[in-house]
Amino acid sequence: MTTNEMMEAIKARHSVRAYKDIPIEQGVRNQLNEFVDKCNRESGLNITVQYDDPEGFDSRMARYGSFRNVGNYIVLKGKKSADFDFACGYYGEKIVLFAQHIGLNTCWAALTFNKKKVKTLIPKDEAFCMVIALGYGETQGHPHKGKSIYDVIDVKGGMPDWFVAGVEAALLAPTAVNQQKFVFSLEGEEASVRAKGFGPETKVDLGIVAYHFDVATGRKVKH
Repeated sequence: MTTNEMMEAIKARHSVRAYKDIPIEQGVRNQLNEFVDKCNRESGLNITVQYDDPEGFDSRMARYGSFRNVGNYIVLKGKKSADFDFACGYYGEKIVLFAQHIGLNTCWAALTFNKKKVKTLIPKDEAFCMVIALGYGETQGHPHKGKSIYDVIDVKGGMPDWFVAGVEAALLAPTAVNQQKFVFSLEGEEASVRAKGFGPETKVDLGIVAYHFDVATGRKVKH
């Protein structure tokens, strides 16, 4: 994917919980599997995709979360490390945007899925983070109102255009219950992001927003 294509995916992608009851074409699966394998090589994670497995979202919690016809999902897992949650967010969102690019829809799910089923997919020597619903959405989802750039920065003085573009891209990232609990700072030419307060899946959220920032700026944000 080019930077322009990734930015288009960032702007077009919204969470989708209701899916069409149709299988993902084999050619699309091949593209996604190849991309996931590449992300695993880069990250050291062991992310997998479950196809044609409606049991993963067949639970009371999934129905409570308004999920419908979820037959495919991405499992974020791998060897536990100090950066495990951040890496799952970073590379999970990288995969989410690629899925958007090839015509699929997604929704991050930390609680609203069949935990009993998903746990059977996790090797004993691996840690589990969360899952991402995947498929052809009944709609393309809808944008949610979020914070302004000035709500999520801690900067004294002026801001370069690249930094503003990065934060604006980060504000389009999905976060737990849309809380956007993060703050970007700037020291010279080096940007960093940190959590603001506490909340569910804060470190995962940091990984997600960091990926958006990195795509928009072509730089690596510190965390």
